[in-house]
This record gives sequence, structure tokens and C-alpha cells, in this order.
Amino acid sequence: MSTFYLTTLGCKVNQYESQAIAEALQKQGFARVMKPAAAQYIYINSCAVTARAVRDLRKMLRRMNNESCGARIIVTGCAAQIMQQELETLEEVDLVIPQSRKKLLLNHPFPDSDLENKSVPEDFRITGYLRARPAVKVQDGCSQACSYCIVPSTRGGPVSRDPGDVLFQIRELLNRGFPEIVICGINLGLYGRDLNPCCDFWDLLNFLEQNLAREWNNRARIRLSSLDPGQLNSKALDTIANSRMLCPHFHLAMQSGSPGILRAMRRDHYSFSNVDNFINQVKKTIPLFSLGTDILVGFPGETGQDFDQTRRMVHNLPLSYAHVFTFSPRPGTPAAGYSPQVTEQDKKHRSMLIKKIIQEKKSIFVQELLARKELRLVMEDRYKGMCEYYVECFSAQCPSGLKAGDAVRAKPLRAEGTKLRVEVNVQCWY
Repeated sequence: MSTFYLTTLGCKVNQYESQAIAEALQKQGFARVMKPAAAQYIYINSCAVTARAVRDLRKMLRRMNNESCGARIIVTGCAAQIMQQELETLEEVDLVIPQSRKKLLLNHPFPDSDLENKSVPEDFRITGYLRARPAVKVQDGCSQACSYCIVPSTRGGPVSRDPGDVLFQIRELLNRGFPEIVICGINLGLYGRDLNPCCDFWDLLNFLEQNLAREWNNRARIRLSSLDPGQLNSKALDTIANSRMLCPHFHLAMQSGSPGILRAMRRDHYSFSNVDNFINQVKKTIPLFSLGTDILVGFPGETGQDFDQTRRMVHNLPLSYAHVFTFSPRPGTPAAGYSPQVTEQDKKHRSMLIKKIIQEKKSIFVQELLARKELRLVMEDRYKGMCEYYVECFSAQCPSGLKAGDAVRAKPLRAEGTKLRVEVNVQCWY
């Protein structure tokens, strides 16, 4: 029996597609192994969203080559889309499958070079997941063309999954015992525009609520991945307020608080004031929720005043966490040629200031959770679980029989920095 090892770089969409590839390979008679040294085939699902992601890929290729025993190494994903020729010249790489042809791996473990003559399956589909909280892809691609982003070049234009197909996929995972589903996409704000009839992401969530809540309310939950701030309208408020299954956790890709920088990023379809108003409206129906964001500092032309606007935004939003990035030019994007460039020293300093604010906010939010009588965790291993508010919780003890994927109740005990120590009750939510 042939063996394979598969590893993933990048986003939840990539993780979902990797799971689909792994299941397809197993259906074709391959056995999955957890160490490269035991594999005859090594698959790397790559990312290209940042320069660091590409560096990580190069490092991984060298490590996989050293650790394996003559395995064939196949690279697919976003980096394979924009760096195909370069990757094909590397001695560690046996085959490159660009993102646009990744679905070939669902039918062909080692497709030959004549890709154009091979049929591509309709879509990825999964029945399980290596992690406790499966991601389900509902949308792919993007046409927004943010000036710093390479994704439209790697994944093409927006493609939405039919609501009925999304429902079928989620229901299958729920029936297999997964208590939390993470809905993800490359740009959820573009969901449904290409469907007939046309709809939007909130229509999808309402459809899922109507078809799942009666059976699964209090037995399972749905978590949203990153949202575009431009999605936050009255329909979003109604959907969130009326949902019985959504986690009280929202992640907004704000990037900057400066209107001028947002224009330069080609993201001026929203503003901090719009988002702030929306968050205040959400508070009227959900008194406590987790809020995360992405912040990109050091964008070309970002002045001290621009940065101060971002810092004030971060200070004013009720954030519980944030992902802070420093700008690095991506070849092939308009922003790579923008000037003036911000110095590395200023980037580092600005990043540090934002992270300091975020650290303080995380600590405050964890203290708020201590006032809760109970949290509902999905265990990620015997000792650690993720609560509904997207905070890692660590068990003060290890009840007998506790395992990854269990949905348990927990009592908050004490804060340990930005983490939470809890007493786990093995009683399930339901």
C-alpha cells in the first residue's frame, strides 16, 4: 500500500481543501502517515499571501527532502500558482500542481504534466477532519483587488457554493459528531453574487439557521471566520440577533483606521465609524462577544497621523484579540511599487505599539469571562479547549475519558495572562 504525508500552509480554506485531498487519496488506496520519513508521497498545500509564507514553503521543502526517504514531493496551492516555473526548477520538487488545477489531486495522486487533458472534479468535499473544529469552505476567489493582495492572482474570481451543498456538508459533519463548524471563504463578502438566484452571505446563514437550528440548537454551534467590514448592514444585524447557533465571536478585517490608507489599499468601501456603529448595535442584543481584527501597519505612505488614526481605532474598538502584520511588498501587486515606503524601524515600532494595546485588551476580556458562571468548550486535546468566545481554556484537571472533540461545560477559575484556567465538567452542552 502506498503511503502519503500531507501538510498545509496558510488559511482555513487551504485546510479544508487539504482534508478533501487526503480523503480522496485514501479512497484510492493510499494510507496517510504522520511523519514524512514514512511517506512515499509528500503533498505540500502552499500559501502565497505574504513573503513569509513563501519563505516558509522553501524551508519546508528543504526539511521534507531531508526527512523523507526518497519520497516524491508534490507542491500545490497558491504559491504553486504564481511560482510554478520557479518551483519546478528546485531539486526537492517532483511535481507542481497550481491552485487552479488542485482538484486534479482528487482523482490523480500524481498527475502527469499533461494537465489540460485531464478532467477536474466539481468541488472539494470532506467527511471528517483532523482537528476538533472542522472548517467548511463556502466561497473561493476574490475580485476586490486590494492593492497589496496577491490572492486574486492565485485563486481567481469569486465562486460561491450552492446553499444546499453547504447545508449537506455541514449536516454530514454534525452527524459525525463534530460540535462546532467554522464557515470560511476567501472573501465572504462576495458570497452569492455569482449564484442564480443571487443572494448574499447573510441569506446563506439564515438558510442554515432555518434548516439546522431546530435539531442542533444547544447541541452544536457555527463559528464565522473573517468578515469584510463592508458586509455589516441591517441584514447582518438581524441575522446575528436572531441566530440560535452562531458563536458570539466576530472577526473583521479592518486593516487600517486611516481613510487615506484604506483608499490606497482599495478598501474604502467601509470606515471605522460604520463599524463602530454596527458594533454598538450588536451590543444591544449580545451583551458579551469576542471581537478580533487584522491590522496592517507600515503600508506605503502611512504617515504618523495615519498610524495614530489606526491606533485610536484599535483603542476604541472592544477588541479581544488581533492579528498584526507589517507591510511587505508582494511582487505582482500594485502596492509593491508604491512610495514612499515606511522604514523597517517605523514598521517594527508601530507594530509593537498596536500589539501592546491588544495585549491589554485581551487581558481585560479574559477578566470579563471570569464573571461567567459557565463556558462551553470544544476540547482540542485532553487539556485544552476553545470556548464560544474564542479564548483558549486550560483544564485545571483532566477528567477521565476527556478527549479532543468533546463538547463540555466548564467553570472559569482564574486568568493566567491572556489565557483562562477552567474546571471542566464532562457533562455535554446538551
